[in-house]
Amino acid sequence: MCYDAFSDEELIAKLRRGENEVTDYILEKYKPLVRKRTNAMYLMGGETEDLIQEGMIGLFKAIRDYQEEREASFYHFAELCINRQLYSALQASNRKKHQPLNTYISFSSGESDDGVKVEDALLGQSQSPEQLVIEKEVWEDFKQRLNGRLSKMENQVLAFYLDGNNYIQIAQLMNKSPKSIDNALQRIRQKVKQMKQEERG
Repeated sequence: MCYDAFSDEELIAKLRRGENEVTDYILEKYKPLVRKRTNAMYLMGGETEDLIQEGMIGLFKAIRDYQEEREASFYHFAELCINRQLYSALQASNRKKHQPLNTYISFSSGESDDGVKVEDALLGQSQSPEQLVIEKEVWEDFKQRLNGRLSKMENQVLAFYLDGNNYIQIAQLMNKSPKSIDNALQRIRQKVKQMKQEERG
């Protein structure tokens, strides 16, 4: 059966009525979102394939736990579940001192359908307004300093990468060799790592 004409919420309702093949359809439909979030996490030190698996686990949890009467939209709920799973996996493998900073680096490019920033939705559950203001200032400062350290090409590569493209797709978009894009991503990752070390003193 083709499910393209149905909304996510309608698909979840079908799944609850026993149409189990809906799960595979939603998992495939949301793979690009998982890839987009994984790309951002990769820059923070994660391993791509492991993070993709974690992201798919988060998506599966969203399918399992979504309740239309309690959640705004499935897309928004899935986005939050994917982000939480990825961030938890990265924290577990690489404990960090500056959690707010890491959260903003990982999720700064994400925005849900209803215009709510992912970092606001995540941190807003456990942080006070005063803490959120401080963390936003930390992120803005870090972003400005990172942009200042990246070349024009690296900034372009980073923008495409955080939008969910892999290095081969970026190479096509920028009319450059895949090797040059891969090298640029490695340089960006190294600069992020260096700045994190500087933050720790």
